[in-house]
Amino acid sequence: MSLSFVIVDDDAVSRRMLQNIIEHSGIGEVAGSAGEGMEGTRIILDLNPDMVLIDLLMPDQDGIETITQLKDRGYTGKFIMISQIENKEMVGEAYQKGIEFFIHKPINRLEVEAVLLKVNERRKYERHIIEIKQTLAKFDSVELSTVRRERPVRDVMKPILMDLGIIGEIGSKDIVSLMEYLIEHRQTSDFPSLKEWYESVARTYKQSKSDIEKESKAIEQRIRRTIMAALVHLASIGLTDYSNPKFEYYAPLYFDFQDIRMKMKVMEEELNAEKGKVNIKKFLQVFYLEVLDKMKS
Repeated sequence: MSLSFVIVDDDAVSRRMLQNIIEHSGIGEVAGSAGEGMEGTRIILDLNPDMVLIDLLMPDQDGIETITQLKDRGYTGKFIMISQIENKEMVGEAYQKGIEFFIHKPINRLEVEAVLLKVNERRKYERHIIEIKQTLAKFDSVELSTVRRERPVRDVMKPILMDLGIIGEIGSKDIVSLMEYLIEHRQTSDFPSLKEWYESVARTYKQSKSDIEKESKAIEQRIRRTIMAALVHLASIGLTDYSNPKFEYYAPLYFDFQDIRMKMKVMEEELNAEKGKVNIKKFLQVFYLEVLDKMKS
């Protein structure tokens, strides 16, 4: 499916270069362009493109202000920011506002094409998750016990854990227990908090309130370490072969791109690794939805 783009940049040469790269890459077509933020806002709301390439600094209002206005007015497409600015705080603020990537000027064709491909891949995976949720909503009328007899949940989870490189991690047992609990209770929307998840599992083999709380914290730590191990595993695959099917599928599906990119940078440059951050709830939700989807196949 061809993607539609709008380019917002006060430099006419940059707009022409970006349009040329987009249209020659075969990814999509440029539906419109603007030289100022306010004009860009009007065009974007009118055309509703899939992606917006936007400059950080513009004469009337900067790219971050424009993104904020667009989101406040209901635009849900993807943003790629382009600028000569190297200020880490401004780049960080841009990511906080929801951009997918930050491309530094001067514009490099290969870099732009690579970024566009990655954003498009993430978009496909997000649509895949939405389709899974929609399928599960229709699936509510089917008896879960029948589905589980057809393909046991542990049989479904094992290859996923192996692909993620965490089959031998102690926390993988907690993830399996958590998935079994969620599936037993048919959780398909309005997921509970992580604390509720952990306590629900702990309650199956602990009695007193203090023991449940203690075990919940232990489960949380084991699962966090296990998810970090999965991040390291995928990052190492990506460093060896960025086009590896496992990396291309699991990395953007289970983790935020910034976390994967940071871990790869740390490993590549042999820096002192910090504890790092991972979106645990996203990981568990995606894992759960994928397990349910594979149980039907």
